[in-house]
This record gives sequence, C-alpha cells and structure tokens, in this order.
Amino acid sequence: QVQLVESGGGLVQAGGSLRLSCEASGCTFSNYAMGWFRQAPGKEREFVAAISWSGGMTYYADSVKGRFTISRDNAKNTVYLQMNSLNAEDTAAYYCALDLRRRYVGGADYYAKESTFDSWGQGTQVTVAS
Repeated sequence: QVQLVESGGGLVQAGGSLRLSCEASGCTFSNYAMGWFRQAPGKEREFVAAISWSGGMTYYADSVKGRFTISRDNAKNTVYLQMNSLNAEDTAAYYCALDLRRRYVGGADYYAKESTFDSWGQGTQVTVAS
C-alpha cells in the first residue's frame, strides 16, 4: 500500500525558511499528483499547495502564494515544499497527500479538496516563533 513520510519540520523564527519533504513508497510515484495541507491547533485542515504528476502544473492557496514553492523529484519519489518568509500564521502540522487518479490533471478547485486525495502522511510540525 501507499506510504507517505514527511520530514523537515521544526522551529523557525519569523521571516525564516524551511523545506519539507515527503517520500512516497508502494506506488509508481511519477503517475500521481501530490498535495500539501496543514492544520493549525483548533482549526480545520486546509489546502496549501499541489503539483501535477509531471510537475508541470502547480497550485497554491492564496495565503502562501509567492512564499511557498512545491516541487517534485520523481526519481527520488519525493515531493517538496519550500517555505520562505514564514510567519506565526504558518504554524501548523503539515501533511502530504497523494491523488490516486493515474496521470489525471485537475484544476485548482479539485486539488483544494481533502477528498481528492487518497493517501496521507502522518504529518510534520512547523512552528514559527514571532
């Protein structure tokens, strides 16, 4: 079965950067779109970014556009989330997720929904100190 393992979270000062990684196993990673979501304490999980199976299309929540970059390395079965100019509102547990529709490219609304994604990682905590 598909397994997703996130890493790279931690404590960072406001204005700093972190890069999250998510390594997939149990599937042909290059066939599937990937997404990042986050959940802050007391809040619902929200969409952060997504990337198509080929890496040719990317999608971002308005709150992170221009600060975060999603990318993938299909040779390493890994998706990344580069996070710059972090602020306290970015504090959350970050989850990667995989859409099992093989080589399907949806639109922004499609990837913004949790229900689009079939497999989820355990999450990695990001804490931004102000």
